[in-house]
Amino acid sequence: MNNTLTQTDFYFKNQKSVYRGKVREVYSLENDLLVMVATDRLSAFDVVMPKGIPYKGQILNQIATKMMKATEDIVPNWLIATPDPNVAIGHHCEPFKVEMVIRGYLSGHAARTYKTGERQLCGVTMPEGLCENDPFPTPIITPTTKADMGDHDMDISREAILEQGIVSKEDYETLEKYTRDLFQRGTEIAEKQGLILVDTKYEFGKTKEGKIVLIDEIHTPDSSRYFYKEGYQERQDAGEKQKQLSKEFVRQWLISQGFQGKEGQEVPEMTTEYINSVSERYMELYQQITGETFIKGDTSNISKRIDANVADFLSTK
Repeated sequence: MNNTLTQTDFYFKNQKSVYRGKVREVYSLENDLLVMVATDRLSAFDVVMPKGIPYKGQILNQIATKMMKATEDIVPNWLIATPDPNVAIGHHCEPFKVEMVIRGYLSGHAARTYKTGERQLCGVTMPEGLCENDPFPTPIITPTTKADMGDHDMDISREAILEQGIVSKEDYETLEKYTRDLFQRGTEIAEKQGLILVDTKYEFGKTKEGKIVLIDEIHTPDSSRYFYKEGYQERQDAGEKQKQLSKEFVRQWLISQGFQGKEGQEVPEMTTEYINSVSERYMELYQQITGETFIKGDTSNISKRIDANVADFLSTK
């Protein structure tokens, strides 16, 4: 099995602090720069799996950076450079404490809510008469509060966000516009690849100059759900499940092993064979989403490679 990057301990030039998320580790530097390292950790049901997935960090980082560049003409983003396959460097931002989730189809959390008979999700009314995976008449925005590490994100309505002063009305209207514009562009990109962008989430922050920009990942299989366009309507008409392109396959395997992240449950053993199969699946996702062949980075010593590449970039700053 290839080497994986499951934890980092860098000290970059002018480093101030480090934040360790479930998958990404963010190093803050003195000159308002952030170094975001995408590890090979795998998270499902808000639990980090004990073993890393070869090339996963590189795949997520490279999809996200490609999608940032493909949308920068409609929404500004934090990204400056990607000096290493696992690394993105960008402007320091103050993140908004909400995640902007947008759904074009009745899938996932929305479908589970709908099946209970409830027709309201995050203050948005879902129309009657829909079947799972049917499209909404227009995409709906269902925001969540941004959880602290270890906690679950929580549904919240637009009205509650404004009432609680989590985001100002002016800023929130910008977040909504950017979310719809990004989803429209993501839908167009997906369609060219024979895919349907079902739902996704976006995170935004403010630069020190007060500019709202897109941060974190965008349109990756960890943050988005895709269907295959070919055969979609036929599967809907027949009441069959849709072919998905996301990390849902990992969640389904865990569920089949009796794990859903609930208290008292143990993470099932992930064999070398299974881990390599997940890695292969992520490479397929990369190629399907981007339309490009995945080129594996050197994994003989990932940390040393990252350290050298970031140091080389920072030496010019």
